[in-house]
Amino acid sequence: MQRNRFTPDRGLTTRMVVTMFLIGLLYVVFVGVLLAILRGSWPLILVIAGLLFVAQFWFSDKIAAFSMGAHEVTPEQAPELHGVVDRICALGDLPKPRVAIAESDVPNAFATGRNQRNTMVCATTGLLRRLEPDELEGVIAHELSHVAHKDVAVMTIASFLGVMAGVITRIALFGGFRRSSRDPGTAALVVLIPLISAAVYAISFLLTRMLSRYRELSADRSAALLTGRPSSLAAALTKVSGQIAAIPTEDLRKSQPFNAFFFAPALSAGSTASKLLSTHPTLERRLEQLAEITRELDRR
Repeated sequence: MQRNRFTPDRGLTTRMVVTMFLIGLLYVVFVGVLLAILRGSWPLILVIAGLLFVAQFWFSDKIAAFSMGAHEVTPEQAPELHGVVDRICALGDLPKPRVAIAESDVPNAFATGRNQRNTMVCATTGLLRRLEPDELEGVIAHELSHVAHKDVAVMTIASFLGVMAGVITRIALFGGFRRSSRDPGTAALVVLIPLISAAVYAISFLLTRMLSRYRELSADRSAALLTGRPSSLAAALTKVSGQIAAIPTEDLRKSQPFNAFFFAPALSAGSTASKLLSTHPTLERRLEQLAEITRELDRR
């Protein structure tokens, strides 16, 4: 049952379920192969994998916020930002998240949290300084759309499973070396396990990238329909993308690891291959969709 006023997206829901199923299946197969190969190391692999998963699920939002330099602010400290969040939450019938600001000149915003009760929405100082109030509302509505659609938690878990493949591989290799230097199978394991891990990571990486691009389009659409001003969101997109291009590349590279969380990517895709690996659809595709929504609202 839809418990808020953000436009539901069945396509996004289907993609999230399929992505989680495929990555979960991939992860189970990967762990199963390691357990079959390294029989003596299975307790260590299972314990470490379980602890990492629990830690990621419960603390991923705090880790992401800390890594991006976000600090929570009160309504007295940031009245304009809190006012925008209050209006969007009232429009969308959504519980108000914690509000934070990140000290960065890179104009961007993001939302983190495994559910609606512990969500944080954050805007950078660079974004607040550059956007008009209606443009900021469009950006915040976009970020809260991720919360309403629950894709923030799905992306956090999905991306973590791919990373875990690499961690478990290191554990397995360490165990393989420790088993016995005289074991004739050790040399084969040293070659085989990294290859399996690379395949697991590559597949999970592509699956999460495809989901990430679709969820950005879904959030754009939900935000535009909720506020009724797709032109404001389009203006914010254009302004943010243009301003990001003027930021020194060194600063952008520091933000690039968090692209999947951001409203707009720190570094945009150029070639066709890089677009396939991008966390966001192209600016042209996003603006095209918003123009379609404008025509749709005009017809209504």
